Amino acid sequence: MKRFWIRRGLRFFAFALLFVTLAGFVIMSLWNALLPTIVDVSAITFWQALGLLVLSRILFGGFRGGGWGGYGRMRHGYWRQRMAERWEKLTPEQRQQMRQQWESRCGRGHYGRRQQTDPQQEEPRTTAI
Repeated sequence: MKRFWIRRGLRFFAFALLFVTLAGFVIMSLWNALLPTIVDVSAITFWQALGLLVLSRILFGGFRGGGWGGYGRMRHGYWRQRMAERWEKLTPEQRQQMRQQWESRCGRGHYGRRQQTDPQQEEPRTTAI
């Protein structure tokens, strides 16, 4: 299972790197083909084109994913709402089974747990909320 996620992460990184490289070359080519003759500015390098890409993303698009192609729904809790609806439809036995599957996959961390002290015990113990 871990190998799947590692391969998936590497594939995502490769496609992101390819996309950024391609975008840089497209920006550089368009700038160098159009603007020196129209506005009388100098040609730019690949790294300057990437800088322009980042600058335009900061000024006009931000880094949150924008609202194109359904990304805006994710910002507004779309997936959280869908998961909550599915969770409500599960029976208590199915919920317990799901929790056990999550613990076996993700480990038993202290997320969502608070430390409580028992008067008979000296050491604090963790309990689920």
